[in-house]
Amino acid sequence: MAVELKVPPLGESITEAVVGKWNKKAGDAVTADEPLVVLETDKVTIDVPAPAAGSLASVAFKEGDKVRVGDVLGLIEAGAGAPAAKPAAAAPAPAPTAPVAAAAEASGGSDARITPTARKMAEENKLDVSQLKGSGTAGRITKEDVLGQLNRPAAPSQPAAPAAPAGPRPNAAREERVRMTPLRKRVAERLVQAQSTAALLTTFNEVDMGEVMALRKKYNDKFLAKHGVKLGFMSFFVRASIEALKAFPQVNGEIDGEDVIFKHYYDIGVAVSGSRGLVVPVLRNADKMSLAELEKGVADLGTRARNDKLTLAELQGGTFTITNGGIFGSMLSTPIINPPQTGILGMHNIVDRPVVRDGQIVIRPIMYVALTYDHRLIDGREAVQFLVRVKECIEDPERLLLDV
Repeated sequence: MAVELKVPPLGESITEAVVGKWNKKAGDAVTADEPLVVLETDKVTIDVPAPAAGSLASVAFKEGDKVRVGDVLGLIEAGAGAPAAKPAAAAPAPAPTAPVAAAAEASGGSDARITPTARKMAEENKLDVSQLKGSGTAGRITKEDVLGQLNRPAAPSQPAAPAAPAGPRPNAAREERVRMTPLRKRVAERLVQAQSTAALLTTFNEVDMGEVMALRKKYNDKFLAKHGVKLGFMSFFVRASIEALKAFPQVNGEIDGEDVIFKHYYDIGVAVSGSRGLVVPVLRNADKMSLAELEKGVADLGTRARNDKLTLAELQGGTFTITNGGIFGSMLSTPIINPPQTGILGMHNIVDRPVVRDGQIVIRPIMYVALTYDHRLIDGREAVQFLVRVKECIEDPERLLLDV
């Protein structure tokens, strides 16, 4: 008995994915719940497990193909202990790698791949049946598939892309063309959206990291022994940002049409580098977390980002974001907000610089920090004072403990 391997629900507002990698090929034996195929969305990767033990009879989509929720990825011949490959003497041939319906159509029975009701609806709406993907048994097109195509929003009109050169590219032999991943496409869309829908402005300041560095040096070993995680810089900046957000709540707000939503909770997004690019998982209710809990949370999110283990829920709903380009050596940058947020704090590398203290030139460990903000909601005065508040908390970390 054939069991369908379908694209599972991918999360709120996500309807399609790209087939990233097949872990098995047609004919291979599979066990129940074994990850068979990796699907990539614009936010997370998802392992689709085998719904039953047996052998992978057919594969309907190759790596790189787009699929939608409910699409049949392949068929599994159920039965524990099925051989990895069918013996050559077996009379019935395994199902073809294309959907079964395609074979029926090739033999002249085109009605076998679409229900009568679906065909009538397609003809009335002048839809090309050959372009539809079926979600019914063996890939058969149903009324719901036609309705889904009709209800799919039309793509917004965009300027025509530059035409590809008529002839071969002069350096084609030394070039490589690869398709953008869903995550990279989504990042590109979000960056353009932020710059085209918000009035972005960035203000800068410098922070003397001497006090925090001395605190870390004094207590890091004890902190590690007690909590099992090193005392880093991110926890201090999360706490300092929360103090500044409480003082200037519009930086933690959101513009919704003609309304402003002030959020009295602090879900802080922390930009981390994952295996497929930059992602921003969220620390929920960060204001209620200790420094140790913040460090553990950041470390856990970073590890799971690199291993593609983040869930969609962990990437949604942040109220403010912190990004640390300093770990890559960045001296200064202008980060871009993550809509619909109205602010993002950029950290950078720490460099010994000559500064004036009490009329004397001294060498201090200095970090440049940047706040990019939406000027529609936040005035320059509030933005500057926000960054000054962060600076004060970092340069005098006792403030974070005394709440002053």
